[in-house]
Amino acid sequence: MERDYLHIAIRAAIEAGQEILKIYSQPFKTVYKDDKSPLTEADLVSNKILVGYLEQTGIPIISEELVQANYAIRKRWNRCWIIDPLDGTKEFIKKNGEFTVNVALVENGITIFGVIYAPALYDLYYTDATKTNAYKLHITTTDHLETRLFKAQDKITPSKPSKAFINVVASKSHLNDATLKFITKLKSKYDTVTTLSKGSSLKFCLVAEGKADIYPRFAPTMEWDTAAGQAICEAVGVHVIDMETKKSMLYNRENLLNNHFLVTKNG
Repeated sequence: MERDYLHIAIRAAIEAGQEILKIYSQPFKTVYKDDKSPLTEADLVSNKILVGYLEQTGIPIISEELVQANYAIRKRWNRCWIIDPLDGTKEFIKKNGEFTVNVALVENGITIFGVIYAPALYDLYYTDATKTNAYKLHITTTDHLETRLFKAQDKITPSKPSKAFINVVASKSHLNDATLKFITKLKSKYDTVTTLSKGSSLKFCLVAEGKADIYPRFAPTMEWDTAAGQAICEAVGVHVIDMETKKSMLYNRENLLNNHFLVTKNG
């Protein structure tokens, strides 16, 4: 059953991404929500497509662009989808290509699998249905897509630990003093510390595929920003640690606002 759900999630993410690109290539309007976060037509179109696919499973959905069910209801959910129809709306508006569609299935607070599609890059990151492997597929055509999934040559793996070198990926739009202090501390432990910035959940993907070693996030995020990325990281043995509990982040919590967290190969 999980494999069927995963295929639905992949198809949904890609179709949503294709519609996002149509809007991306044209002039579009931006409005701002009460929390000052931006919203575009692409967010809403993507949400409609994702919900249309995922509702077929009968599993409830937590989405950035839906009114959230009260926790008295949500806490009775054994499983739920957690989706971000357009993660990195600021990057979308800047037209730098670093935005994604995020889909994750969660059971009892733990990610079961995750899918991240970067439409402007044509890159699909996804786990298998048991979250034991993660893959990256460059998609120039969706023809025969399902026969091209789960190939050994597409598996991604994190980088090997080094005592001399560490590569830090940080948020392109939310780099703050706490993150800069963290990076400074690393410089006392490693001979070489390099940094790169990236938008959206692509930061998780960079650690999972070995292009970065660690991702500190000391600024606000919501569950839909992180669930899919956490699933992909966990599938390759990378940890997403809640800085308050010092344990793996859990989902469908009463408060959907995440604590600060650290994506690291060290548990």
